[in-house]
Amino acid sequence: MPDCLFCQIVAGKIPANVVYEDEHLLAFHDIAPKADTHLLVIPKRHIVNLNDLSEADASLMSHLMLSLSAIARTQNLTGFRTITNTGKEGGQEVFHMHFHILGGDQLPGF
Repeated sequence: MPDCLFCQIVAGKIPANVVYEDEHLLAFHDIAPKADTHLLVIPKRHIVNLNDLSEADASLMSHLMLSLSAIARTQNLTGFRTITNTGKEGGQEVFHMHFHILGGDQLPGF
């Protein structure tokens, strides 16, 4: 999606402080952190949110979920919070599926 902020980051058109990258995923620091450590983990392929997933995405989502702990460890996090927002009503602001990894001493409340 040419007008998607995260797709532009994946394409290298917008810089990001990347901490992890593989064939399917990209993880980078949030530019407006809500915790001491605040990473965003995104699939490189544009998927709007959890509502857009299908059975064809099972392997990608398994890989993403299994990668979250390893990505957190790159930031020396042993405990962390993982959040995803789905849809405008669920608080989603960027409509490219992403998971937040939040850690450190200052974790936001719910």
